[in-house]
Amino acid sequence: MTVHAVPLWDVNNGQGLRQLAELGLALLLSSLIGWERAAQQKSAGLRTHTLVGIASALMMEVSQYGFSDVLGLENVSFDPSRVAAQIVSGIGFIGGGLIFVRRDAVRGLTTAATIWLTCAVGMACGGGLPILALVVTALHFLVARGYPRLAARFVPGTAVATVEVRLTYLTGRALLPRLLETCTRSGFRILQVRAERLPGRTDLAARVLLELEGSAETGRLASELFESEGVLDVEMSTGDDE
Repeated sequence: MTVHAVPLWDVNNGQGLRQLAELGLALLLSSLIGWERAAQQKSAGLRTHTLVGIASALMMEVSQYGFSDVLGLENVSFDPSRVAAQIVSGIGFIGGGLIFVRRDAVRGLTTAATIWLTCAVGMACGGGLPILALVVTALHFLVARGYPRLAARFVPGTAVATVEVRLTYLTGRALLPRLLETCTRSGFRILQVRAERLPGRTDLAARVLLELEGSAETGRLASELFESEGVLDVEMSTGDDE
């Protein structure tokens, strides 16, 4: 009986330059998608999307090449699509964990959908379909960046957004009422005001979380708040469109 050694570094057994290139493409594209989410200050950002993308690509590589040593055996059949199906099912746990309901509003749907899309992009890279992966990544940026502007312009009632603002300011100056007035004057309705602790600070500083709703420009609001005397820091995040 003759035993033929299978080379460790070989594109035919799934461990060659082609597979490394596919993993690298998955890394690049999923990082771009994660960067867009991180720029929007979403809960799932750069690291989450990147890990989902490259993990999906690796699982697709395993689906195609991980069982090649048993395919030649008698009475052995193999369906490479079964691993891909399990990826789609498993990614639902991550997506479901990003969706939550607060004040009768569902939040996180768009980020969860982006996780699914990143998974599909990684699967396409691992499955040897780089053109489809590139096209879908480009479509993601078109939808995520372009559709909110189109909806605000052409679809009535979609321009209203929920905004969370974290303000760190110096106390003892009756500053908070003036900051709230700035928000309302800028076209936002105040939904909630909640004080937060600032551990480790010795100065007379406080932090407050404002939940706002409105259709005005958030960038202008952030600029006006930050320019207020006594304001130390301003953090702002916009809720998902779905």
